[in-house]
Amino acid sequence: MNPVELKSPDEIALMRDAGRIVCEILDELEKAVAPGVSTWELDALAEKLIAQKGARPAFKGYHGFPGVLCASVNQEVVHGIPNRKRRLVAGDLMKLDFGVVYRGFFGDSARTVPVGKVTPEAQALVDVTRQSLEKAIQVMQPGNRIGDIGHAVQSHVEARGFSVVRDFTGHGIGRKLHEPPQVPNYGQAGAGMKLRPGMVLAVEPMVNQGTPDVEVLEDEWTAVTVDGKLSAHFEHTILISERGPEVLTRRS
Repeated sequence: MNPVELKSPDEIALMRDAGRIVCEILDELEKAVAPGVSTWELDALAEKLIAQKGARPAFKGYHGFPGVLCASVNQEVVHGIPNRKRRLVAGDLMKLDFGVVYRGFFGDSARTVPVGKVTPEAQALVDVTRQSLEKAIQVMQPGNRIGDIGHAVQSHVEARGFSVVRDFTGHGIGRKLHEPPQVPNYGQAGAGMKLRPGMVLAVEPMVNQGTPDVEVLEDEWTAVTVDGKLSAHFEHTILISERGPEVLTRRS
């Protein structure tokens, strides 16, 4: 197993800056989500805002990914490619997964944004997914373990009749977008690596209405639910500090 890099105070300061930029841009993207807007237009806005803030896109070109933004709609779970022809309609769930590199350090966050008025069932999925991330953050205390994070997500989600995607996990983050350790959204409390001050983790529950199973489309990126039902996704970059978790991709 690769060692987990503990960040220094100077590195953490830069990661706070990266996280703040991610949050500010996601705020603008969320405001731009509306019926009639294409996912390509959201991607173009993200790229413009990154340049204005003196950062670089984290995703564009990563293993060949063509977009700045992972733009996934409805049954698309993650890694949706922005598309000029994909225009949002009222009732959609728009997943905005976004990251930047700033002065050598990465920030990564995701939100699910309802487009106009959505069904009560869709809103419940969004609410439970967001809540599951908050439950995960609460247990990210020094001395707790990776399994506590996944257990917090899984227990909250499954008790409410939804399912946790197992094909994708959260991850360490820092000088690279994906660093050790992996952070599954399911697991056993008290199991796995111990959380230590200086660790920075991107925790990202992906929750489905139906089966947890997903498949990747022919574009080799877009992951969709196999049953065609809705999926939601939230993510934050979180520092483990002596005082407990500090969310770097949230307005302070």
